Amino acid sequence: MKNLMMIIAFLCLANQSILAKEGLPNVIFIMADDLGWKDLGCQGSTYHKTPNIDKLASRSVRFTNYYTASPLCSPTRSSIIAGLYPARTGITAPACHLPVIQLEKKLAKGNPNQKVLNAESLTRLKTEYTTLAQVFQGAGYSTAHFGKWHLGHGKGYEPKDRGFEVDIPHTPSAAGPAGGYLAPWKFVKDPSIKGTCGEHIDSWMADQAGRFIMDNKEKPFYLNFWLYSVHGPWNARVEDIEYFKKTINSDSLQRNPLYAAMIKGMDDAVGRLLDSLEKSGVSNNTIIIFTSDNGGYAYPPRATDPKGYEEIPATSNLPLRSGKASNYEGGTRVPCIVCWPGKIKPSVNEAIFSSVDWFPTLTAMAGLKPANLPKLDGMNQAPAILEGKSVRDTAYVHFPHGGGNQEIEKPGFWPATWVRHRDWKLIRFYGKNNDNSDLYELYNLKDDQSETKNLAASKPELVQELKQKIDSFLKETDAVIPKINPVWKGSSKPSAPAANTTWNTSKDATMEIQEGRMKLTSKGGDPFVFTRDIKSGNGPFVVSFRMKSNSKGNCQIFWMTEEEKTFFRDRSVVIKPEHDNQWHGYELKFPVEKALAGFRIDPSNAPGEILIENLRIIGNDGAVLAEWFAPSK
Repeated sequence: MKNLMMIIAFLCLANQSILAKEGLPNVIFIMADDLGWKDLGCQGSTYHKTPNIDKLASRSVRFTNYYTASPLCSPTRSSIIAGLYPARTGITAPACHLPVIQLEKKLAKGNPNQKVLNAESLTRLKTEYTTLAQVFQGAGYSTAHFGKWHLGHGKGYEPKDRGFEVDIPHTPSAAGPAGGYLAPWKFVKDPSIKGTCGEHIDSWMADQAGRFIMDNKEKPFYLNFWLYSVHGPWNARVEDIEYFKKTINSDSLQRNPLYAAMIKGMDDAVGRLLDSLEKSGVSNNTIIIFTSDNGGYAYPPRATDPKGYEEIPATSNLPLRSGKASNYEGGTRVPCIVCWPGKIKPSVNEAIFSSVDWFPTLTAMAGLKPANLPKLDGMNQAPAILEGKSVRDTAYVHFPHGGGNQEIEKPGFWPATWVRHRDWKLIRFYGKNNDNSDLYELYNLKDDQSETKNLAASKPELVQELKQKIDSFLKETDAVIPKINPVWKGSSKPSAPAANTTWNTSKDATMEIQEGRMKLTSKGGDPFVFTRDIKSGNGPFVVSFRMKSNSKGNCQIFWMTEEEKTFFRDRSVVIKPEHDNQWHGYELKFPVEKALAGFRIDPSNAPGEILIENLRIIGNDGAVLAEWFAPSK
């Protein structure tokens, strides 16, 4: 309240620009949850159907180099509402639903199986930070928040405490709508909010937001429409799922009918909101933003309702690498659409844009000049939006979380800081090298959008230049920097047998090593590769690896102890790999406690080419017991 009174006292509305003469514009900020860079028709998807958002995009400027300040939701949400990097606010993970109020920036304690200590994220957005909503409210705007918040709950931390007059449906839900999108809603605690049976929560919210617009059309309003879509839980209308089952292309990278139906539910809700805006008669004086809080979930959803889609990746962000929770492009590069009828010329803009920029940008576009605000990390992107000019050449993400076995499935989910400077991106992965030093990866995004060629070794001077930018950023934001865990039980180097292992193939395959990876060429029949030259400690074991294949069929992994003379089918695990010629991570358990003496991979049963890298055997204490096929740096 103190911050709000200060803003009201010092806010100057006497802007001499033409914006003020025409009246203050309304602002509608639409944000999807976990929507990927290529999930919209206007972004290149040929499977998902998004006619309402595509229509909006046709009247807008669409930014193709827009970055969220984090690959996860709460940090990005804080960056938008406060105009500050998560490294500065300390909200670096989606922890704001937790009951404990943690307001200190520090490292977490970790456990013996964790190589790198992560940051312990704050669980609330501190009240000392002025919010974008407070500025608009202080300027005389009506303010409303609809949907997911996830920036803290309890007295002082909820939307109505942070500048919003309306908060619907007012739920401290941790992530997605627990229990499902379709009414009756289990996650909504207000007994007056019921919805008709089967009604989608986002469509219901769109109707409530439409009423707010009609009630406030005579005065300026700022409206957050922060969708629950398309975050898990993985469910949607059955009729929509059936439609997308009929239109699926099995060769397409985006081919999950359930997720496509969830996308449709999101688009339907946005359409309802935009229809209400048109009916209100104030659409021509309304700035509309559509974006996402982080990258798309490019991994199998595992648990779904209905069943049958658990092993199909929810989406693909390609050509961007990886997805949500990753420091690669697929984790933070998302759709961004800005519409303002009569002010914005429809276009596609390649300028670099960060989610921290919304605070200064929207206040500038509205003609507001709030005084006495603290220094913001964001930059005013109005020249980029209105005139096509480039404003910033550098963007940062500090994500001090991740590591462990999850990175097998989610490449790039490792504690890191990265900087993009013009066409170049440098990622600093903390303690990731075998000697516990930091791993640096350098990519030219203009030539290599998919981040496939690490140029760090060939451009040491550029690495040093960008490293200095990262160092300055970390110091200036007082960031919590991950460190090697002093009580980590893992080995910093592969065990000796891994380096000396002899690998052999069946008669239906040939093998060679390329840039450190195993390349297996299958002739069909029964292709496999095996070794009887390991001794790996005590189990049960976890086996993890990454594989890229254009073959077909199931993959079967065998083990052999010293008591066996050969491989047996009852000593194996079967998985269903993706044979889409893209890299995928796999992790499986060997339910055997004795030391392993042999290991065999049957990757497919059809002709094709298979690449395998980062094959690891991990013991029951989390230590890496053996490791093969590490790509050349």
